[in-house]
Amino acid sequence: MWRSIFPEIGLLILAIVLLVFDLIWLKQPQMRARWLGWMTSIGIVLIMGISAGISMPQGQGSVEWGGMLRFDAAGFVFRMIFMSAAALTALFASQFEALKKRGEFYALLLISTLGMNLMASAADLILLFLAIETTSLPLYVMAGFLTRDDRSVEAGIKYFLFGAITSAVMLYGFSLIYGLTGTTQIYELRSAFQAGNLPVGLAELVIVLVLVGFGFKISAAPFHFWAPDVYSGAPTPVAGFLSTASKAAGFAVLLRVLQIAFAGQGSLWTVLIAVLATASMLIGNYLALAQRSIKRLLAYSSIAHAGYILIGVAADSELGTLSVIYYLIAYLVTNLAAFGIVNLIESRVGSDEISALAGLNRRSAGLGLAMLAALLSLGGIPPFAGFFAKLLVFAAAVERGLIWLVLVGVFNAVVGLYYYLNVLKVIYLHPPVEEKEVFPPTPAWRIALWVCLAGILLIGFWFAPWYSLAQAATSAIWIY
Repeated sequence: MWRSIFPEIGLLILAIVLLVFDLIWLKQPQMRARWLGWMTSIGIVLIMGISAGISMPQGQGSVEWGGMLRFDAAGFVFRMIFMSAAALTALFASQFEALKKRGEFYALLLISTLGMNLMASAADLILLFLAIETTSLPLYVMAGFLTRDDRSVEAGIKYFLFGAITSAVMLYGFSLIYGLTGTTQIYELRSAFQAGNLPVGLAELVIVLVLVGFGFKISAAPFHFWAPDVYSGAPTPVAGFLSTASKAAGFAVLLRVLQIAFAGQGSLWTVLIAVLATASMLIGNYLALAQRSIKRLLAYSSIAHAGYILIGVAADSELGTLSVIYYLIAYLVTNLAAFGIVNLIESRVGSDEISALAGLNRRSAGLGLAMLAALLSLGGIPPFAGFFAKLLVFAAAVERGLIWLVLVGVFNAVVGLYYYLNVLKVIYLHPPVEEKEVFPPTPAWRIALWVCLAGILLIGFWFAPWYSLAQAATSAIWIY
């Protein structure tokens, strides 16, 4: 039983150890700046390695801790995704002057990751809500962590207020589910809904209320309004973590609840998801065209990518679920690489405007190539990771006959590629803002970027292992 929550226990212990060392090094800022990020990242990698040895689910999985937690391959894969994002974010944060000396920042990062792990494995609505709040509260603080920066404080407050409202709406939906079915067990809800002969109108109301909370977590339109301001105001490493790990956690929950609890109501929620996907792609891509800030552009890009991923959810099939998981893995390394480079440029130039990237290839040819790979992957250009991710979600929609949704997705992918190429035009064709080389990054930042770039190339070139990983997680979800 204990091995089913070993990653969470490990993250909690690591957070306590970090706070202890932060106190020990209180009067040694150089030690804190040099080692806190490394300790966080290495600690997470060790937890991942040990978890792969002792916490790997076998067979069909099982329900643990009194029915509160589902111990299966899907939960395990998503845990690896969240912890990978946290480890890379900790390394990228070592480049951010206001974060690298703050042990409490790394502790908040670990607690939020702990909450995401529980979200992915929750088998009960009560634990699910507690896990969502455990994830969200540290993220609110991290978004507003720069208390002397008005934009960061504004980002934290907006994120908190919007998050509190959507959580309340979602909790009301959960309460209706319990009132209608008499259970909070996710794996019992399908039969409970079928046995109760729930009226269509009431079922739609419940699904809409629940989707409000999940839509906020994945920044899907029309629940996207917080993302541009929060991404642009939050510390850049935090924005990268929000756009990848937090989004992946939202999709992990969305898949379990919709395809397990509401499996019998598929005809209702697939239409809603297709509408959300269309709105997210259109709003995200077309508003991104007008952005001058690279962080705001990536925020609207993140909204559009939520739409692409929702195409796989709308397919309501095993291939659809597989495509969602594969897409999240590819998007993780791609978007973290993009935000990592923006973090470095911002720390050197003091601006997150797209114009700050002018002539980047001449100031640092390696960084120019890295941004090229990240943006082309986001645009879905082969042979990078994003190409196969988009191909899979479109294939899942075609399999289910959602040709119109695929056409919307392909059209929006072309629009998205346009503004990614515009950024590359600034990087390669515009004269540099200054002739000085980019500020030398820390070794931790270099390693994080190399890992992300290796992921972008490997997931694009070496398709089979990642496909098999996503397939194992999919089988665990569709076992029922």
